[in-house]
Amino acid sequence: MIPRWLRTVFWANLVAQSGIIVTGAIVRVTGSGLGCPDWPNCANGSITPTSYQAEAAWHKYIEFGNRTLTFLLVILAIAAFAGSLARVMRRRGTTFTGPKTRTLLLLSAIPLVGTFAQAVLGGITVLTGLNPFIVAGHFLVSIVIVAGCVNLVVRSAETGLPPRPLVPKPVLWLGRVLVLVSAAVITMGTIVTGSGPHSGDADTPNRMGFDLRTVAWLHADMVLLFIGLLIGLIVAIHLVQSPARTRTLAWVLFAITVIQGLIGYTQYFTGVPWLLVAFHVVGAAVLWVVVVFLLLSMQDRGHVVASGQERIRSNYEK
Repeated sequence: MIPRWLRTVFWANLVAQSGIIVTGAIVRVTGSGLGCPDWPNCANGSITPTSYQAEAAWHKYIEFGNRTLTFLLVILAIAAFAGSLARVMRRRGTTFTGPKTRTLLLLSAIPLVGTFAQAVLGGITVLTGLNPFIVAGHFLVSIVIVAGCVNLVVRSAETGLPPRPLVPKPVLWLGRVLVLVSAAVITMGTIVTGSGPHSGDADTPNRMGFDLRTVAWLHADMVLLFIGLLIGLIVAIHLVQSPARTRTLAWVLFAITVIQGLIGYTQYFTGVPWLLVAFHVVGAAVLWVVVVFLLLSMQDRGHVVASGQERIRSNYEK
C-alpha cells in the first residue's frame, strides 16, 4: 500500500504544477516575460534581479518569482520519483497492494521529466524573444504534466487490477470526448490570449497575428460544444447507475464552467483587463484538473481500502 506521506507528495506535485500555470499566466498578462532577459541568469550575469537592470522592478520580480517556483517543482518531482522507486524496491518479495510497478514509476516520472523539459522550453522562450507560439506551447506542456499528476494521485490509491468501468461504456466514451474537447478549448484559449493585448509582451500586443474577434468567437463556439457535452454527460450519469463521486465532480465542473463563461464574456466586453484574464487562466487550470478527475472516476482498478477482498464486479464490465 502506498504510504500517506508519499501520496501527500503526489498531491503536492499536482498543486505545484497547477500553481506554476497561475504564476506563468501572471507573467504573461503583465507583460513580464522579459523581466529577466537572460537564461539561466536573470540579467548581467546575476541569477537574481539587479538594481541596475533596464527592466522595470515589478516586471523583473514577477518573472524571477515564476522562475524560483521551478526549483520547488524540481524538489517535489524528485521526491515523488524517489519515493516511488523506493516503494518498487521494497515491493520485491513482499505482498504489495498498490499500483503496478511500471505504472507507478512511469507516472511519477512525468512531473520530473516534464519540469526539466519546461525549464529548457522556458529558456528557449526567453532566448527567442517570447515567441508567442513557444509561449503557448509552454502553457500546454504544463497542462499535460498536470494531467499526468492527476493520474498519479488517482492511480496511487488503486491496487492495479484490470480496469473496470463504473458507468456504461457509451457514457465512459462521452467522458473521454469531453476531455478532448476541453483540451481543444484550452488550446484555443492560448490562441485568443496570444492574439489579444496580453500576449506576453507589453510593447507588442496581438503577436500571433490572428483577428481577436474571430478567434474569440471560435473559442466561444468550442466552449458551447463543451457545455453541451457536459450537460449530456450529467443527464446520462443520473439516468444510469454511477458513483456518487462522478456525479459530484460533474456538477462541480458545471459550476466552474458557468463561472468561466461569465469571466470570459465579461473580459471580452470590458476591454480584456489583465486581472480578469489571469482569473480566466486560473479557472482553465482548475477546470482541466476537475475534468481529468471526472473521467478517472468513471472506472477503477480496485481501491486500496478493499485490498485482500474480492472486488465487486461492475454491471458494466462486460
